[in-house]
Amino acid sequence: MDVYFYEAFEEEAEALKSLLGNQISYDLTDKTIQEAGHINPPARLISIRTQSIVPINWANKLDGILSRSTGYDHLKKYLETIHSQLPCSHLDEYATHAVAEHAILLMLALLRRLPQQMTQFQHFDRDGLTGEECAGKNLLVVGVGRIGSEIAKIGAALGMNVRGVDIVQLNNKVHYCEKEEGIAWADVIICSMNLTNENRGYFSYDLLKQAKHGILFINIARGEHAPLSGLLKLVQDHHIGGLGLDVFEDEPNVAVALRSGHTNTSAETQAIAALLQHSNVIFTPHNAFNTIEAVRQKSQFSVDEVLYFLKNKNFQCRIQ
Repeated sequence: MDVYFYEAFEEEAEALKSLLGNQISYDLTDKTIQEAGHINPPARLISIRTQSIVPINWANKLDGILSRSTGYDHLKKYLETIHSQLPCSHLDEYATHAVAEHAILLMLALLRRLPQQMTQFQHFDRDGLTGEECAGKNLLVVGVGRIGSEIAKIGAALGMNVRGVDIVQLNNKVHYCEKEEGIAWADVIICSMNLTNENRGYFSYDLLKQAKHGILFINIARGEHAPLSGLLKLVQDHHIGGLGLDVFEDEPNVAVALRSGHTNTSAETQAIAALLQHSNVIFTPHNAFNTIEAVRQKSQFSVDEVLYFLKNKNFQCRIQ
């Protein structure tokens, strides 16, 4: 077949089928490569998301890999591992508004104690449910790219005081500061950085310990920015007042473990299980991008890139 799509959840699969029609031969699955158990690639061109681990021995059996994601650190890592010029591509930004809104959703839910409200509704009990309003709170956005800029804009519209941290200061509507200053100032921290070798573990236990007691921390970027072990200790110590994560360390293995029910297989899944015992913690399954509008655009970008590759044997948006 021409292309095989991994990690195509139900709505995305329907969008891809609708756009592709009978133009090419293809198949798809909602499973990752490791869950599908394929010994060899089912097509010379494969498309994945962020949770598939491409086997090293597939490198010379593939003509190309398309990741249906904006981030591509996982593909760069693969190319470095195989020491190859295998054509790989990712998608242009397709979910800026969706991801920014999800970050704000997590913030609002934590400020208003939404998980506790849902639990206590059974007894119509309001004790301990007094929340906080956004207006006047200090919001620190770490990583002020397209998504971070949108988060900053929404935060300002909600009446928040907004500052940003970024090594490249391109948004003239954001007041930038150094990370230590921002961490100490913030009531809410939202991570929206891209992942590089330099910023892995950026939000260490020691850095977040410098934040105010009761800080809200939200990560919609990459799990590797904020080690789960440090977050767990900060939640257990009641230093973090609310934690919202849409991304996780070692996410390919975490996702497979959670779907299979084998949650005692790694330190990451054990930390997740421990964190979920706390009512001020909200986790979502790397779902910030997932709106009707974004999935439609994402699928169109994916089909355009696949068709371009099949015609030209290269990608329009090739990772170098």
